[in-house]
Amino acid sequence: MAKILICDDETDIVNALKIYLCDPSYELFEAYDGMQALDIIERNDIDLVLLDLMMPKMDGISALHKIRERYNMPVIILSAKSEDGDKVLGLNIGADDYITKPFNPIEVTARVNSQLRRYLRFGSNVQKQDVFELGGIVLDDRKKEVNVDDKKVNLTPKEYEILKLLLSHPDEVFSPSKIYSSIWKEEPYGAENTVAVHIRHLREKIEIDPAEPRYIKVIFGQGYKIEKGRSL
Repeated sequence: MAKILICDDETDIVNALKIYLCDPSYELFEAYDGMQALDIIERNDIDLVLLDLMMPKMDGISALHKIRERYNMPVIILSAKSEDGDKVLGLNIGADDYITKPFNPIEVTARVNSQLRRYLRFGSNVQKQDVFELGGIVLDDRKKEVNVDDKKVNLTPKEYEILKLLLSHPDEVFSPSKIYSSIWKEEPYGAENTVAVHIRHLREKIEIDPAEPRYIKVIFGQGYKIEKGRSL
């Protein structure tokens, strides 16, 4: 069963596309901004994305850029005629096709089917990165191992997942609530203290001096991040 993500901030458009793509061979997911789309992609093996350009929180161009850092599933841009410049930009940074609003149902299904056939026939290469490296940290997700400065460190499952989340999104700031919901898969009640404790324990294992961390940085009032371009 092919997994298709529909991402548009207009509920009517999402509902219309769900009707057009109502097929027992499809499993449909829906998102209403780029951040929701990335979260769904992270948690599911999505085979194709229908992505609107103009959305709140994170627009389609920004979301597409993030997607292409780690995934190679087909992405079809949903665009209005007035968004031609953004449409071209989207194609230049990795979109596979575009559909202009208002949609023709036959065109939508034809383009989706075409992209899925190509993708599923020729394979997806490696959809998710297996090894993350930054400074002296090497996280091998195949072996579920972490080495720091060539020494293996033993992390709890939650510490491992937090480190993997931050390493896989360098320079991105994650609030405690976002970290908690991503790792614990629960509503983020009491997230601040729980995440802070796990970050402290994680720092004690990967930092030379936890009080002066090289890796996991606190962004005051916002959350935590690992800096991609930092010289370590």
